[in-house]
Amino acid sequence: MKYNRLLFALPIYVALYTASLVVAFALRFDLQITGDVLVEFMTWLPIVLTIKLSLFAVAREWRRRHRYTSLSDVVYVAAVSLAASSAIYLLNALSAVDPDLHRSIILIDFVATVVATAVLRSAIRLGIERIDTAEQPKQKLALIYGAEKASIGMLRSIRVSVPEFKIVGLIDTAGTTARSLVGGVPVISIRKGVARIAQKYSAGYLLIPSSVPGTTVRDLCQLCVDAGLKAYVIPALNEIVDGRVKLTVRDVTISDLLRREPTQLDMEGIASYITDRTVLVTGAAGSIGSELCRQVIGFKPEKLILVDHSEFGMFQIEQEFASLDTTGIELHCVIADINDQVTMGRVLGQHLPELMFHAAAYKHVPLMEHNAQIAIRNNVLGTKSAVDLADRFGVERFVMISTDKAVRPTSVMGSTKLVAEKYLQAVAVQSKTQFITVRFGNVLNSAGSVVPTFRRQILEGGPLTVTHPDMTRFFMTIPEAVQLVLQAGAVGESGQVLILDMGEPVKIVDLAKDMISLCGLRYPDDIEIAFTGLRPGEKMYEELFYGNEKHAKKVHDKIFCAEREPIQPGIVKMHVAQLEKAVHASLLEARQALAGVVAQYVSAAETTLAEPATDIRKAA
Repeated sequence: MKYNRLLFALPIYVALYTASLVVAFALRFDLQITGDVLVEFMTWLPIVLTIKLSLFAVAREWRRRHRYTSLSDVVYVAAVSLAASSAIYLLNALSAVDPDLHRSIILIDFVATVVATAVLRSAIRLGIERIDTAEQPKQKLALIYGAEKASIGMLRSIRVSVPEFKIVGLIDTAGTTARSLVGGVPVISIRKGVARIAQKYSAGYLLIPSSVPGTTVRDLCQLCVDAGLKAYVIPALNEIVDGRVKLTVRDVTISDLLRREPTQLDMEGIASYITDRTVLVTGAAGSIGSELCRQVIGFKPEKLILVDHSEFGMFQIEQEFASLDTTGIELHCVIADINDQVTMGRVLGQHLPELMFHAAAYKHVPLMEHNAQIAIRNNVLGTKSAVDLADRFGVERFVMISTDKAVRPTSVMGSTKLVAEKYLQAVAVQSKTQFITVRFGNVLNSAGSVVPTFRRQILEGGPLTVTHPDMTRFFMTIPEAVQLVLQAGAVGESGQVLILDMGEPVKIVDLAKDMISLCGLRYPDDIEIAFTGLRPGEKMYEELFYGNEKHAKKVHDKIFCAEREPIQPGIVKMHVAQLEKAVHASLLEARQALAGVVAQYVSAAETTLAEPATDIRKAA
């Protein structure tokens, strides 16, 4: 194929270089071509063509595809042409050829060659784009929200990769580039109003970069509804570069509405404890665990061990990671129960991880109310097993994922996570391993969470079931939560409980209404919401802080460190032993033992009444 392209390009460039030299002679002699001038031209034409075509071949100009011509290609052409003109000048200066070539002709020929080549490339690109456009169905006229570098880069990418859209305007949100043109597309100030801009340019679509904060996306979606526009999201350029997504245009999702400003991470700090290290993740097939593995891979550990008891989940993540660039990283998928100390001990003894992320846990609140024994076994005793093994095998750092439901828990699940937090702190007192707990609220789209449930109910025609009109929850996207977990692992110290800033709590009923709207439906005309009442173990609202944590200090822009009372390791270990004994007795004894232990922890922590988490954050 490349030789066919060469055979096609060669005669075109011979003609172009010849024409450039003709123009140079014509301009130099004011179109007065005498016999001497003609002799000079015929003498130098084969020499000039030989030099230019030789450099054309050496520089492989013919391999630079014309349909994607850009400024860099023009610069490259200019550099090759300058080299050719320099060679011609040197040859002429050495008087090796008679008659001499006028130096002004060399200069004019250089300029003519660059201009002619650039025009040829641009004409071919425009011609191909017109052909592609003609072959496409009628293009959708769209506006891009934003006019900064990222939006301009998306404009160029969309023209190539998503030709069904024709961008007719860039909406300038800052007012610094308005009333200008970018690639022939006008830049319009947002002060004119999205609706008026869309009407003026007959646009039916608004493309929103995925880096735009959720509150802005929410406002834009409402503007689009009012203006009769369809809102779509386009991925950020860094997501495309990282290979996480391909350039495409997708519907707005609930994650887009709740997304916050991008987190500024200390990448060097995170890399310092992950890069070239051996990392083990428990619960690696779960929502948080799998995302932890994805992001850890980006920091290039030497070895990553994925541990989970789900065979199907492990199969899925193994298939996914097979398509990622894991060059130089040893990946080991281990199917094991964290309570199986023999197997887990063999895994740690074989790989000797320097860093462990403990994400294995049962998290479904109502379900665990009826399965207290298994909740204690997995969340408390499983954590004990992992912590003891990390201490025994000299793991440098151990990071456990906890939950806002561990704050004044009213559920079995929250109670087990609070006990797990306490056990981590108890072992940290005398261990060389740094044990760190990271506490946060709900993550969007995690398995078994409210968003997939609402999505299923919408597909079934409703109603969407909400427990109470005033129920609120903290929400965070899975990638953001994991980013902050990695950051917490870098800044945390042994025994600390780090709490992620979850933003403002969201009403579940508002979340339901947003999802109905995003599906193109209206509440209550198209689909209803049914209030079912609180389920066992549920609270009206969740908190991230205990009362004695209200003076929590910031250790990062979005991470707080809780100030806790001194831990008594002996008492905590005694409590865990009591729970282990109760697990083997009966469901009633297990629940009673758990409630008794947790009551002591809560009463010790509640030296003052807890304030809403939002107020605590502001105070900090």
